[in-house]
Amino acid sequence: MIIRLLSAALVAGFLASVVATGLQLTLTSPLILQAETFEGEGAHAALAPPRDETSFAALIVPAHAHAHGEGGHDHGTTNAWQPAPGLQRMAFTGLATLVGGVGYALLLAAVMLALRREPTPQGGLVVGIAGFLAVVLAPAIGLPPELPGMGAAPLVLRQSWWLMTVVATGLGLYLIAVRRVPLTILGGLVLIVAPHLAGAPQSIDTVSSQVPPATAAQFAARALAIGFVFWAVIGLAYGWAWGLFGREAGARANA
Repeated sequence: MIIRLLSAALVAGFLASVVATGLQLTLTSPLILQAETFEGEGAHAALAPPRDETSFAALIVPAHAHAHGEGGHDHGTTNAWQPAPGLQRMAFTGLATLVGGVGYALLLAAVMLALRREPTPQGGLVVGIAGFLAVVLAPAIGLPPELPGMGAAPLVLRQSWWLMTVVATGLGLYLIAVRRVPLTILGGLVLIVAPHLAGAPQSIDTVSSQVPPATAAQFAARALAIGFVFWAVIGLAYGWAWGLFGREAGARANA
């Protein structure tokens, strides 16, 4: 059973990472390149000609490739090594997405195992959507996806709030969707709302961003859409792969 679970998680993580990486390169990478022109040129960015978002270079620079420093975003101001633009950055982003995809697929498998649910594409999709709500959408309400050049709170504070929100939302969804009694539903709602009542950490940077608000909003919307597809593919693929490996094991046993 463990081998079957691990194999299904590997397949689901691989398929989800391929889909998500392709969407990042085509939908969010051009916006990141555009934002980096504003970040790199400071006050003169508004006078700079925009980059061609349909160029080949714009398609091979991955989404979310910019680093975060302790005081917010740190894009090239430190001596830390970073992948070179182009194929190297694309490869490292694809690898990171693959590792994350397999990890989240294992998490989804553990949840379904704990709930004693037989993995199916339909059941996997339901749990995958719940994962999207807890890991992507709920934290994005307080900390939306950011482009380079946008102010941000210290990294430790953002990570702590993100983790608190993910755990609280996950537990809240469990109490609402699985327990399904009035008291647990109320408790689940309280858990989901609590991190947002506490408030996400905000940037102390008083300098206005050069990134146009429309570009930032478009990036956030596209990033959330990619996150939804990512989790949906993980759930569907895990349920499908679980059944596939089960049929193969049964065929070998009957041979």
